[in-house]
Amino acid sequence: MDRAQKEQLVEELGQIFEASGVVVVAHYEGMTVAEMQDLRAQMREAGGSVRVAKNRLAKIALDGKPCASIADYLTGMTVLAYSEDPVAAAKVADKYAKGNDKFVILGGAMGDSALDPAGVKAVAQMPSREELIAQIVSCIGAPAANIAGAIGAPASNIASILTTLEEREAA
Repeated sequence: MDRAQKEQLVEELGQIFEASGVVVVAHYEGMTVAEMQDLRAQMREAGGSVRVAKNRLAKIALDGKPCASIADYLTGMTVLAYSEDPVAAAKVADKYAKGNDKFVILGGAMGDSALDPAGVKAVAQMPSREELIAQIVSCIGAPAANIAGAIGAPASNIASILTTLEEREAA
């Protein structure tokens, strides 16, 4: 890797660190290629990405970024899992770590807040952005549905009474 490629990689990593809602750092020593591809597929499905980069270059890219606190975790064979959604990467990483002993979460960052492994697990248990939006929409829509039901109830009661009266007259 020549100097120009390294500079380009540092720039790409810098953009990743700035744009990501959450970055998770983990050791992946001993994982097979198939296991890494499985992790990448799960992360892609959730809207995140996985990146393996040289620790020295990642530390250079972290300089001056909000998540610079993760530089301490960049030792050994590390992988970066990140997503714009502040919860997606943490959820996938936590779930994958439970099923694969070779994938060990070291910590991460959410904005300018450093996360230890317990912090990553806590973030993973939070509802995702889509789940929160669905909850808000259901809270907003519930009163309207109740009003519509209350307005329509007398009309349906009158209709059922009229149907019952018609059936009596026909009998």
